[in-house]
Amino acid sequence: MNCPRCQAALTKKYYKGMMEVEYCPLCRGMWLDFHELDRLEDVVFDQDHYKGSLIHREAPVLFVCPACESQLLEFQYRLYDLKLEVCPQKHGFWLEAGEDEHVLSLMRRRAGEIRRKTEAESEWKKMLKGLHTFFSQEM
Repeated sequence: MNCPRCQAALTKKYYKGMMEVEYCPLCRGMWLDFHELDRLEDVVFDQDHYKGSLIHREAPVLFVCPACESQLLEFQYRLYDLKLEVCPQKHGFWLEAGEDEHVLSLMRRRAGEIRRKTEAESEWKKMLKGLHTFFSQEM
């Protein structure tokens, strides 16, 4: 397989000790098989039902899938300020150098938001229960 950006031969690399990815030694981009993006996210946030929709606003780009040579589609990643490319045949995702860390950073942020939301809801529930008990005793 060749790099969608610079056409260099992709090499296999063991990423963060968890999965083998195809990596470009020239531009440092990486090809993730379709399920591997989820595995990357799960390193910091594995609650899929809180992640939101993955792909928004697809648009064709000039680069092709290294697996099938279909024209890749650029998309907005989970409504964040990050654009990634995906194979329309679901072979995988192209991440340019540093975009893997951006994905991890966004998932850390999402995990923190969910934790704060859960804590706030728990506190609100306790307060409402206390008010219910107080008003029940008054009557």
